Amino acid sequence: MKIVQYTLLFFLISTLSFAQKKSLTLEDAVIGRSSYLRPESPRSLQWQDSKHYVLVENDTLFQYSVPKNQKEVLLTLSDLTKAESNQEEWSFSSFPSFSFVNSNTIRFWKSRQMILFNLADKRIDQKLSLPETAQNIDFCDASLSLAYTKGQNLYIKNAQGEKQITFDTAEGVLNGHYVHRREFGISKGIFFSSTGTKIAFYRKDESMVKDYPLVDYMARQAEHKPVKYPMAGMTSHQVTVGIYDMTTGKTHFLNTGQPDDHYLTNISWGPQDEFIYLAELNREQNHMQLNQYAVASGEKLKTLFEETSTTYVEPQHPIVFSEKNPEQFYYWSRKDGWFHLYLYDTTGKQIKQITHGNWEVTDFYGADNQFVYIQATKENPTERHLYRVKISNGVMTRLDEAAGTHRGSFSPDKNYLIDNWSANAVPGKADLLATNGRFVSNIHTAEDLAADYAFGKNEIFTIKAADDSTDLYCRMILPPNFDSSKKYPAIIYVYGGPHAQLVNNTWHNAVSWWQYYMASNGYILFTVDSRGSANRGEAFENVIHRKLGLTETEDQMEGANYLMNLPYVDADRIGVHGWSYGGFMTLNLMLRHPETFKVGVSGGPVVDWSMYEVMYGERYMDTPQENPEGYQETNMVNHVENLQGKLLLIHGAQDETVVMQHSMKFLRECVKQNKPVDFFPYPIHEHNVYGKDRLHLMNKISQYFFDYL
Repeated sequence: MKIVQYTLLFFLISTLSFAQKKSLTLEDAVIGRSSYLRPESPRSLQWQDSKHYVLVENDTLFQYSVPKNQKEVLLTLSDLTKAESNQEEWSFSSFPSFSFVNSNTIRFWKSRQMILFNLADKRIDQKLSLPETAQNIDFCDASLSLAYTKGQNLYIKNAQGEKQITFDTAEGVLNGHYVHRREFGISKGIFFSSTGTKIAFYRKDESMVKDYPLVDYMARQAEHKPVKYPMAGMTSHQVTVGIYDMTTGKTHFLNTGQPDDHYLTNISWGPQDEFIYLAELNREQNHMQLNQYAVASGEKLKTLFEETSTTYVEPQHPIVFSEKNPEQFYYWSRKDGWFHLYLYDTTGKQIKQITHGNWEVTDFYGADNQFVYIQATKENPTERHLYRVKISNGVMTRLDEAAGTHRGSFSPDKNYLIDNWSANAVPGKADLLATNGRFVSNIHTAEDLAADYAFGKNEIFTIKAADDSTDLYCRMILPPNFDSSKKYPAIIYVYGGPHAQLVNNTWHNAVSWWQYYMASNGYILFTVDSRGSANRGEAFENVIHRKLGLTETEDQMEGANYLMNLPYVDADRIGVHGWSYGGFMTLNLMLRHPETFKVGVSGGPVVDWSMYEVMYGERYMDTPQENPEGYQETNMVNHVENLQGKLLLIHGAQDETVVMQHSMKFLRECVKQNKPVDFFPYPIHEHNVYGKDRLHLMNKISQYFFDYL
């Protein structure tokens, strides 16, 4: 009798607990996820030196010693405020974000001033004011100098004042900006040397690229706002690399030779500023040379080594010189089919491959005399773990313990690390570890601010790809009040292309909370990382070469078939949604398998790869001239006749990534074939919709599924 009573009591408590859970609103899912429901991270947690780390608590900067974790006040907000007599311009609402110049000096921004602050003396050592029009800002700790662009040209500023470095006025020429549309790991255009006395910079000439018309519809009279957009097979911009010497005040350019439209990537300075290294790639992107240049003359000295491929070579990581031996460097490459670390010398000789295996190095944190320190997918492609690897023999030691996604921040001497990690049920933790694998202490454990909300079951599992042998990782979300005896509509959320992985063991398995919202409204949400997506090796990714969308669609259909064979999924109500490459994949699924998909929402879709940009497009498809059949088959306009279900296209009116022309051509073909289709443009927005307007976007998408699925 007591057992029955206890069982009934447990049931009642569990039911009451579930009933008290909050329902997730769309605002919670879209706005709250990144604000009031976002787990708190430790503020400004970073290494001060090899014996201390710091973090900000209650507007006080605390210093912690390792390994004992003794805590001391380093700087208060009051100390900071008192350092400047002009209180009107020096008030702080909270402790500013900062970074270390050295163990006694931090730098931070106040309005448009960069402040160097002395921690020991609690004084301002230097202020550098930034011009209102400055962009592409970079700072050098070694020379305490700022470099930035104003308009077309590059400037430098330090205690001696501002100096203009380049003087271009011709239309279409930019100095110090990123190049090659941020492909090949490029994110900036200014590179200080290790000593801080020289600057390498990109000079981009786009004058030969046709203007692409964008329109600002918000002006009183709409204004033409053209951008440079080189499409696949067309004329691309030309890039050179300049070297500015702060000692002599002179600039010269590297003699990188012909042809003009090759790619200059992964700039790296040699240890003594005598040499500079570039990974140079032909326009076909199947032949890479790592070249060494003399800084003084700009002349190419030698090619250290080359990489070729029948598909493509994609250098993404600059070489990193050994601190122990300036004649050796670490090279991070996929040349054996997986991203691994190699040790080379400056003659171009490969000394050894340090890491091996059918898994990928996903981050490289540096090295000491014995070990390299990495993040990798060795345990599981959906997780990231931290390792030290012995350089001499490749023996690996895992440094973290828990399942999940771990990011490392290592002390300068590599004896300790801060392990920032999360997992499906772990909002976030920061742990102090020794690099021999010993746990030292927990620094921070985030509170789950969404603990009171009702979330459906979120699970990662595998299915087989269309080749019947490759495992594909999937994520499925069930409604919070799931009843296996019912039939639910399902929505596949898709990306499917290179450089993206959607299924990861992080907090809530990296899901967009819009999917939780839809699940709470009675839908099952499903995602599969098909072949072509990231972090599974070269063969997994480059199977899509010259035929984008075909293999991915086959694999996504394996996911759809898995769903439709579940007893609680309504096979007549399957929807699909994705953005960018995912928008392209939404069209592929709707048009190649109209019998399966009832509703689709395609955001910012690539429709015709011949209208996509040179660098990305030609890597995966070659040129339209070289691969006419591939471009014909992957052009969604050519499959409009198959459209049966309800389809909504959404596009940002100012999209510079996937230009509006894609949607316009698709819509025109729908009109010609009398195919009903819905369309919604977002004024002022580019390749996606962010800020407060995103709530409108997600409501639009949600309502489309509510209405038709």
